[in-house]
Amino acid sequence: MKAVHFGAGNIGRGFIGKVLHDNGYEITFADVNDEIIDALNREHKYTVHIAEENGAAYKISGVKGVHTAQDTEQLAEAIAETDIITTAVGVNILPIIAKTIAPHLEQRGGGKPLNIIACENAVLATDTLKAAIASEIGTHAFSNIGFPNSAVDRIVPIQKNENILDVKVESFYEWVIEADSWAGDDKLDGVNYVPDLMPYIERKLFTVNTGHAAIAYYGKTLGYRSVSEAMKDDEVVVFLRNVLKETTLYLTHNYDFTEVEQSEYIDKIIGRFENPYLSDDLDRVGRGVLRKLGPNDRIIKPLVYLHENGHDHDALSELVVHALKFDNQDDPEQMEMNQIVSEKGVSHFLSTHSGLEKGLLEEIKAKI
Repeated sequence: MKAVHFGAGNIGRGFIGKVLHDNGYEITFADVNDEIIDALNREHKYTVHIAEENGAAYKISGVKGVHTAQDTEQLAEAIAETDIITTAVGVNILPIIAKTIAPHLEQRGGGKPLNIIACENAVLATDTLKAAIASEIGTHAFSNIGFPNSAVDRIVPIQKNENILDVKVESFYEWVIEADSWAGDDKLDGVNYVPDLMPYIERKLFTVNTGHAAIAYYGKTLGYRSVSEAMKDDEVVVFLRNVLKETTLYLTHNYDFTEVEQSEYIDKIIGRFENPYLSDDLDRVGRGVLRKLGPNDRIIKPLVYLHENGHDHDALSELVVHALKFDNQDDPEQMEMNQIVSEKGVSHFLSTHSGLEKGLLEEIKAKI
């Protein structure tokens, strides 16, 4: 069996690539990084290290690389023969990747099943990729092709390894795929197929991502620089748990997760945050503040739901305040937010950008 994976970065090699390898796939990594592609074609193997004391090491073999822009013939051949196409490039890059994939699908024909999956940190990213491909060639080439959405979760710490291909990842991972959109009968082991993906997308978003935001924005106000430093402070951990207690209300009210299940999930997530081998810089964790204060993202969506339904939301309101005060001069979104707030005020920003109404605005302004 063969796979083509777009994005030969740490997530691509350390997470998606490892799962595909463990399922017996020969993997062609497609990327524009000359150094990575050259190393893949020279070594044809790399090692995935688990980020913990005495962590295991896994050899990944049977891999090669193609330069997405330069090796067009090799890429066309790989796509013609592949059983699965995956991506880990960032949701904003998917329309570009679609232009690369689309013409080769027309040449592929409607033979064996093919699944195309965008493994991005975004909601329903495969739908985005599918729409972009359809805009290039229409849908006539989609016969026997599945476009299942997926949710992915694995922390990859900042790292510098002696071997450019080796990658360090946490032991925990979760890859959830829409079962009904999968083409063919050959499914992946180590992956959770579900009829409805949204509960898992929002559980991860409002636990892992909201939790990371809470650590970054509150930890930075206390003068910490990394997740590991912040998580040693009981005050940060208490605030984190208060935030996740509130998002638990959203999740258990909207989906079938029980409070016990969500409590166990939170304990597991906090254990991941406390892992010193996974520590990340708070500026990096907190960057992209405009997106993170968007109306459907990790802070505002559960906050608005709890406010509108009369539930406790004090910690999430406080998290908005800490996000507004976050100061990362290297983040373009931070600079844009700061300019809007400086020129037009907090209320204008939160009403126009985050979609907050007067009552909630007044609550938040009272905390500033």
